[in-house]
Amino acid sequence: MRLVIANCSVDYAGRLSAHLPLAKRLLMLKSDGSLLVHSDGGSYKPLNWMSPPCTLAVSEPDELQREAGITEVWRVTQAKTADMLIVSIHEVLHDSAHELGIDPGLQKDGVEAHLQKLLAEQIHLLGDGHVLVRREYMTAIGPVDILARDAAGASVAVELKRRGDIDGVEQLTRYLELMNRDPLLAPVSGVFAAQEIKPQARTLAEDRGIRCLVLDYDAMRGLDDSDSRLF
Repeated sequence: MRLVIANCSVDYAGRLSAHLPLAKRLLMLKSDGSLLVHSDGGSYKPLNWMSPPCTLAVSEPDELQREAGITEVWRVTQAKTADMLIVSIHEVLHDSAHELGIDPGLQKDGVEAHLQKLLAEQIHLLGDGHVLVRREYMTAIGPVDILARDAAGASVAVELKRRGDIDGVEQLTRYLELMNRDPLLAPVSGVFAAQEIKPQARTLAEDRGIRCLVLDYDAMRGLDDSDSRLF
């Protein structure tokens, strides 16, 4: 993991275009080649990023760039799409590298971990024709609980919570933004699944086109026979 704090501007070029003007930012370069650009406020998610597989090329500025105060140019290119993140560095304030080793991954509490296992085994609860691709599908910003495909073969990302709140919807939104950049996955729809979903979270999810699914934990464990209920 390489951490660089620099005065820089950032441009994203490809299927979409975006520009971050000159400011002090944290550049996080991970061992998988991904680059994340962070600010110190406003949001905990990156301002922009390039997900792997990608390559970093560092070059000297040309004459015009040098006159503008640029000392170094980073070009991070996505191998599958040729999209490019261009970081124009004016001044480096900090540069350090750290070996983090192999991360054991997020350890979910007992109920959430069991919900994930049960839903993977009962993937039909997402709808007829759905098939499991894998659990804990890794992305550059963390693992998606379940990746599935619907009856039409389109990708479906599932975020699981015991109690679904707005933070969970925001988390799934970030995953969807990232995954929909991958041409091998896009288009990716989202399902927010939980034992209980708060009204505000449901409203936000549905406004963003994310489907909500309430899970009956007891029924999934075979402890509750819904067919024999009187009400």
